[in-house]
Amino acid sequence: MSEANQHAGKPCILCCAITGSVPTQADNPAVPITVTEQVESSQAAVEAGASIIHAHVRNEDGTPSSDPERFARLKEGLEKHCPGVVIQFSTGGRSGAGKDRGGMLPLRPDMASLSVGSNNFPTRVYENAPDLITWLSSEMQKYEITPEIEAFDLSHILQAIRHHEAGNLFGTLYVQFVMGVKNAMPVDKEVFDFYRHTMETRAPGAPWCAAGVGPGQVLVNEWAIAAGGHTRAGLEDNIRLDKQTLAPSNAALIKRAADLCEKYERPVATPAQTREILGLRPAG
Repeated sequence: MSEANQHAGKPCILCCAITGSVPTQADNPAVPITVTEQVESSQAAVEAGASIIHAHVRNEDGTPSSDPERFARLKEGLEKHCPGVVIQFSTGGRSGAGKDRGGMLPLRPDMASLSVGSNNFPTRVYENAPDLITWLSSEMQKYEITPEIEAFDLSHILQAIRHHEAGNLFGTLYVQFVMGVKNAMPVDKEVFDFYRHTMETRAPGAPWCAAGVGPGQVLVNEWAIAAGGHTRAGLEDNIRLDKQTLAPSNAALIKRAADLCEKYERPVATPAQTREILGLRPAG
């Protein structure tokens, strides 16, 4: 039986990374910056198949922010216009430093991103010191937020498994392989297969996800879907449909992933199914 057929019928979670901290409307006018734009873009992405919205917020001038008030307004808008969608806040390091990165966690989103190790980014070190990891993890425990581990390196996967086994992470272990960030792990099928093998042998039964940056997005989408995992798409990671064509929306990138789900005979997970797969609390 082919790998694709092995996973036929298994729902696939599509996460939409709507904004991020880097792309601007000068790069692609479709990048949603204001809360209103983010909610509208998310609504269209959900209609295209997204069941998780991975969210950053921006200041009025478009620069990255970790302002809890902006996150609160975004959460309110998503709950109103995308009922049931899984809301995942970013605690990434481009929008704040130290404990500012977790200042929005008392808002109790369903999920939050969590990096459990440091690595190089294009022009700097993405620093995740052990004491910050411990604090962010404890805040997620306190507010019952399931982390999505963003693994930029093999060591991050192993650290996530260790933290989960030690009871340091709330809820279901969910690791996302991030590939294609310059100076971190490239988009490489052999590495992807080893990551997957590591998860399946060291954390059997744990759901996993994969995200590709830039032109690698569609490749990683297809690898993950074919292999029985879940995947992420969106303008945070990739502003183009191809080398010549800007993506017209987040929804267009999610639709492309949904089309790959159809190719591999995997239904796109609904928000309710996503909550069940990841062991999240019911919406509302």
